[in-house]
Amino acid sequence: MKKILILHTGGTIAMKENTLTGGISPDVANPLLDAEIKIPAEVDLVIEDIFNLPSPHIMPQHMLQLKKRIIEAYHSGIAGVVITHGTDTLEETAFFLDSTIGDKLPIVLTGAMRSSNELGSDGLYNFESAIRVASCQEAIGKGVLVVMNDEIHSAQYVTKTHTTNVATFRTPTLGPIGLITKNRILFMQELLETQRLAIDSVEGTIPIAKAYAGMQGDLLEALAHTKVDGLVIEALGAGNLPPQALAALKKLLVQKIPVVLVSRCFNGIAEPVYDYEGGGKELAEMGIIFCNSINSQKARLKLLIALNGGLTEESLRQFMTQ
Repeated sequence: MKKILILHTGGTIAMKENTLTGGISPDVANPLLDAEIKIPAEVDLVIEDIFNLPSPHIMPQHMLQLKKRIIEAYHSGIAGVVITHGTDTLEETAFFLDSTIGDKLPIVLTGAMRSSNELGSDGLYNFESAIRVASCQEAIGKGVLVVMNDEIHSAQYVTKTHTTNVATFRTPTLGPIGLITKNRILFMQELLETQRLAIDSVEGTIPIAKAYAGMQGDLLEALAHTKVDGLVIEALGAGNLPPQALAALKKLLVQKIPVVLVSRCFNGIAEPVYDYEGGGKELAEMGIIFCNSINSQKARLKLLIALNGGLTEESLRQFMTQ
């Protein structure tokens, strides 16, 4: 028998709609705990209600708690892990676990866009699908996965793209790495090897700033006079900024505060291409780190992991640009 650890953390999948007000909130008890589901014959579930939180309440400390519990379960012989999670920050928890645990065992996150008593609720189906993926042989070595709506996505690149649609989770540029059919789990892409850091703390303040037309340096100037440990910038296009923002950025860099740049575009990567004031080439020469394949919320977590991993300046740069 394969033992699969189920870690319930809350979210819409564990909520109910108030039929009078239309509001959706956590239920008194997690409805998944008593739900009847079909699981593979060779699977034995070990179920834990580790916490019950809406996903906007999830913090890096909760992600670290999940990481420690999964490592403990791995050493006790658990064959795979399924985590039910709210969708707002699901991609961040998945990315954190992938960056700190990796592919020791199948780890699958899933959730729901419709609560348990709403018409067309997708929670139970996604939950069953996640268990099937976590228990299949082909999931071994694939890193942390997100399973929703019959698709399997890599935690590295998946993101939430719609506020309410059940098909909200998408992987820009690359698409899903696998599909779930009635009878089979199909993986169709191989993943690049990624570096993992087994951290034990998540200390640090790393804000995210988004670039826009007419952006001045006021916010960045304020950050230069605030206790921050790093900064992530969603830059324009391939990685460019309005020139008015540069003076404040230089102050942050002089203080040896790592500044990481991603694009605010949904598709593509950030790279130092343009050679004008505020263009990517100048930003790279200033010492800004181009993180070219993930979004800002994941880049923030990656930088947090790097800082808590005790990396040297050069090793941190390599980790962020991998």
